[in-house]
Amino acid sequence: MPISHSRRRRPRTTDTQTAPTAGSRRGLALVVLCFVQFMLVLDDTVVNVALPSVRDDLGFGAAGLAWVVNAYFLAFGGLLLLFGRAADLLGRRRVFLGGVALFGAASLVCGLAAEPWQLVAGRFVQGAGAAMAGPASLSLITLLFPGTEERAKALGIWGGIAALGGTMGLVISGVLTGFTSWRWIFLINPPVAALALVLLPGLVAESRATRRARVDVPGTVLGTGAVVSLVYGLLQAGESGWDDVTSVGPVLLAVALALAFLVAESRTAEPLVPLAFLAHRTRAVANATTLLFSVAMYAMSFLLMIHLQTVLGYGPLTAGIAYLPYGAGILAGMWLSSRALTALGARRTLIGSLLICSIGLLLLSGVAPSDGYASGVLPGMLVTSLGTGLSLPTLTVTAVAGTTEENAGLGSAVFGSVQQIGGAVGLAVLVALATRRTEALTAEAGPVHAATEGFSLALTVAAGLLALGALLVAALLAKDDRPAP
Repeated sequence: MPISHSRRRRPRTTDTQTAPTAGSRRGLALVVLCFVQFMLVLDDTVVNVALPSVRDDLGFGAAGLAWVVNAYFLAFGGLLLLFGRAADLLGRRRVFLGGVALFGAASLVCGLAAEPWQLVAGRFVQGAGAAMAGPASLSLITLLFPGTEERAKALGIWGGIAALGGTMGLVISGVLTGFTSWRWIFLINPPVAALALVLLPGLVAESRATRRARVDVPGTVLGTGAVVSLVYGLLQAGESGWDDVTSVGPVLLAVALALAFLVAESRTAEPLVPLAFLAHRTRAVANATTLLFSVAMYAMSFLLMIHLQTVLGYGPLTAGIAYLPYGAGILAGMWLSSRALTALGARRTLIGSLLICSIGLLLLSGVAPSDGYASGVLPGMLVTSLGTGLSLPTLTVTAVAGTTEENAGLGSAVFGSVQQIGGAVGLAVLVALATRRTEALTAEAGPVHAATEGFSLALTVAAGLLALGALLVAALLAKDDRPAP
């Protein structure tokens, strides 16, 4: 009998010993996945401050230089839907690791580029790697943390880190370009990618949709073509204006392809994106709000960096360092987001956070040439960053609500695509709005005052878009909306 009792105790002892190990493994996996996402989003903005140095070193023309930014944006935004579904069908860990390896190799090419075309090609491949790794990363986190509160906390951290990456790209770019060389903004990526490739296979098991489905070739071609055409047209509009055929043509093509995509998806038995998936109320509201949020915040990030340098007279390094409090505000918002989401639900958390962002943008819109940093720039920056840190994690949780083992990659990809499209719209529309306002006033008011007026108008419109998002959430998101697996 003593032997029998001893044998019965051992499994319980083993369970209590392995449970913390499993929990710590999930925690380490979350750290690795968030670190990779930080790197992917960082490269959305990391080249902005370094562009003049890149131009001088490699001999770029004005038109070619824009594609150092646009090539990454185009590939990342255009291929998300394709690779998100591929992750569901082929294996999320496999697609994630393939994307990380591709991103790391392309970063090395960018850092060693000797000709303009090499840098642009490397940036495009970087974007493709990011499109593979991004949705797979988010879907892996969604499945790793199935519980209500733990998922909200994990996705809150992931979303906040993503927001931090977009902001810190400007800081890191300014520091590296000022102290070393622009090449290091790319050469810091391969070690991070290598570390993720070594660590993640031992931390996360492979997962894929349990039901084998045929690849929806027409849907894949039409859906990817529509997103690529739309992003390309919006980027061209930001460069050439809306009266140029290179802007209008791709946007009209995108509309036609999108309509054809919807028709094709409604007629196939195994669509790339089931229409019922898009019609899910909570996810639809979250993605529509994310679109408005991305339009406003991408434009703000770009315009504020320009305003700091051209109107307030900051150098690239100083402008980058001036953004550091923005990161601190995002971290504070991240800390609050999971707690607010659990206590208040997504609806009230989003309404409050979007309105905080809107107030912050209105404060920033009033920054005048004579204002100092502490009294002029910093208050609006801190309020906006707090709202951003609250908003993006909550939007992330809500945008993947109800996704399962069958479609987690797809939900992540739709959310990522909406973010990238929103960013392209913000750069094409709000930046163009600021530019036209500035050009209209330059002759009579002078360049500095005209630039201030253009900046103010664009940020006021951005604040209005965030207020519209808050109204959308208030009207359409369910009141009893605690996050559920």
